[in-house]
Amino acid sequence: MSLFTVDARGDAVDPHGDPIVVDARQRGRRVGWLLLSLTLFGVFGLAVLPSPYVIERPGPVIDTLGSVTVGDEEVPLIEIPTEPTYDTDGTLSLTTVTIYGNREQPPSWFEVIRAWLDPSQAVVPIDAVFPPGVSTEDRREQSRIDMENSQQEAIAAALRTLGEPYESQLRVVETLEGSPAEGVVRGDDIILAVNDEPVRDVTALRAAIADNGTAEPAMLTLLRNGSERTVEVTPQLSDAEPRVPVIGVLIAGEYVFPFEVTIELENVGGPSAGMMFALGIIDTLTPDSLAGGAEVAGTGTIAADGTVGPIGGIVQKMHGAVGAGADWFLAPLANCGEVAGSIPSGLEVFAVGTLDEAIGVLEAIADGDDLEELARCER
Repeated sequence: MSLFTVDARGDAVDPHGDPIVVDARQRGRRVGWLLLSLTLFGVFGLAVLPSPYVIERPGPVIDTLGSVTVGDEEVPLIEIPTEPTYDTDGTLSLTTVTIYGNREQPPSWFEVIRAWLDPSQAVVPIDAVFPPGVSTEDRREQSRIDMENSQQEAIAAALRTLGEPYESQLRVVETLEGSPAEGVVRGDDIILAVNDEPVRDVTALRAAIADNGTAEPAMLTLLRNGSERTVEVTPQLSDAEPRVPVIGVLIAGEYVFPFEVTIELENVGGPSAGMMFALGIIDTLTPDSLAGGAEVAGTGTIAADGTVGPIGGIVQKMHGAVGAGADWFLAPLANCGEVAGSIPSGLEVFAVGTLDEAIGVLEAIADGDDLEELARCER
């Protein structure tokens, strides 16, 4: 142990009375190297340490009136081979969100901080996108089924608007392990009604389950192997946001339409393109251009009855629309809380709650009408 004392002047001296001399420059260098090492270690940690988040970024913007590449071939995104179709002007583009990161490969803290500083990106807890116990493959399969259902409901909504009749039913693809429906509902069951109320499309089924809630069983009327039966299933709250009552089944909406409508779109999942699909189908089947040649983008789920529902990533989708050259944007009325105050410069955004309202906005744009009376998302 080193001993020292302090003389009358306040200087430190060793046991022999000699002053202890400290090299200030050497000490400064040591402190500097220490701080630099800590900084480098922190930067390295931010660059490589995983975070509990994923990042939402603007994804591709795709014109429903245009064409897409399938394999090596360029084909119309919407094709109706047996019916008269019409060329149109302008664009009716669907918007998407790209998710960066997953439970197996989350983004680093450095990437998360950079995304926090970018208004076109959003940082989302990983559990909200990839719930515990749900693999990336499970989520991808659910997203694929949601896309197929949204296309079918978009066709149904468009034909309903055009006065074309159709038939529909809900077929169970599978029940999820550990869900309320496991062991009660089977694959290939047809769901006819919930609590004696007929359900013809996925949106109606979800609404009926939500209305039932989680406090008591829902009575499901099923068609199984040609025979009707009634079973009880008590819904539980979903793991993913928004947390809504679910019974834990993957559903395919099966429709019998009076003519074939094909929608070709690869590597895009989820239900949020439904409204734009429906608008594209209507524009394809009618002589006049719905938006009169304007560059329009939008998003929103669609139900067969024409109801437009909320979606995720609305801010990223608006930024994507601006980047793709859109001047006008159709947003679900239910997303107004996120839209207000977050609209990118140069984009006019209208709030719509139904397919008819969306068509009304497009017709007003095409006719050059006063747009001030149309619904917007206020702060």
